[in-house]
Amino acid sequence: MKKRVASFGALLWILLGICGTTHSQEQKPVKLVVCGAFSGAFQDVGERYLDGVKYAVEEINAQGGLLGHKVEIIPIDNQFNPDTAVQKIKELSDKEEVKYVGVGLGSHISLALSSLAKEKKFVLFTYSAAADSLTGEKCNRYFFRTVASTSMHSGALAFWVVSNGYKKVFAIAQDYTFGRSAMAAFKKKIQELDPSVKMVGEIFHPMGEKNFGPHISKIISSGADIVFTPNWKNDLTLLLKEARSSNVQPKFAGFYLNEYALIRNIGDDQAVIGNFTAENYMVSIPTEKNKAFVKKFYENRGYYPTFLRGNSYMAVSFWAQAVKKAGKNDVEAVIDAWEGMIYDGPAGKRYMRPCDHQAQLPIWTAKIVKDNPFFDHAFVGEATTIPAKFIAVPCQKSGCPGLAK
Repeated sequence: MKKRVASFGALLWILLGICGTTHSQEQKPVKLVVCGAFSGAFQDVGERYLDGVKYAVEEINAQGGLLGHKVEIIPIDNQFNPDTAVQKIKELSDKEEVKYVGVGLGSHISLALSSLAKEKKFVLFTYSAAADSLTGEKCNRYFFRTVASTSMHSGALAFWVVSNGYKKVFAIAQDYTFGRSAMAAFKKKIQELDPSVKMVGEIFHPMGEKNFGPHISKIISSGADIVFTPNWKNDLTLLLKEARSSNVQPKFAGFYLNEYALIRNIGDDQAVIGNFTAENYMVSIPTEKNKAFVKKFYENRGYYPTFLRGNSYMAVSFWAQAVKKAGKNDVEAVIDAWEGMIYDGPAGKRYMRPCDHQAQLPIWTAKIVKDNPFFDHAFVGEATTIPAKFIAVPCQKSGCPGLAK
């Protein structure tokens, strides 16, 4: 009898152990590593991208999580340094399994992590890095881009310039890889769309330019009717300020005039009103889906989901949709599920092209106006769309050699 009791007790403990283990496994979260600049000069950008990620994850978890599991964010500060990014992800992967990594600002960061993703076999997706090479000659099966490439973004601005009848274009850009790539793509698209458009001048200046006076003089003397610039951060701020003080007549068509912090820091609405911008996401997109998103986000946060937050929110939502479609928390299955998928979010439909993992999406355009419902300073007016088909780079021209395992 005692042996039977002992045997029953042992069996009970075994069963409890199994059940406990099963329960524990069921509670394991789906972990999303978020690699961004959370310190240093670009901390504000990194934190806004992270905020969009957090909002998406809060929404996903409120709806039951992924495959019955909560999503957990693991933030990694890359200090805007590719070596740091790689080192920290490697260190994390030595301690636990890394399956999914989202990355923000810096194509150099994404390029470094893309190689690591291929080596370690985790899914890496970016909601910021725009270098063509990421889904071109440097493409691989484990990397996805949910926003436009540099060529697509420049192409949208070129499309707008031609559509609005401008014939004399001046271009000014920061002298580094992105600036030169953006300039080349813009000029190429202009010539494809309308060879009669003349480039009346172009300037490449050092990053951190202190004196735009000589450049402004060249713009004025060129007779340009529009100025293209992919400049960003302080170089864009100083360029617009000096253009305003010199009474430059042609307006600017730029990548990053959808940045409310930049407009606020300029502190002079007249320096930005009438200029034009294009982006993957704008808070002023007039669709009902975006209006509902903006309203809900504002009620939750007390501020608006401007483009950094919007881009990262949509990227995480797109990734989550792929995990759900895969039906299991497995890297290869999620990759297969994401290829060819359509995500219909606040900025319209995005199609994940299987050949290079470059999302095909519309770009939104708007002029900077004085009166807007979002801020007490100038900001983007109502956005209009340039469909994906007008800015797409065909697969055979992307440079991607293939996405083998």
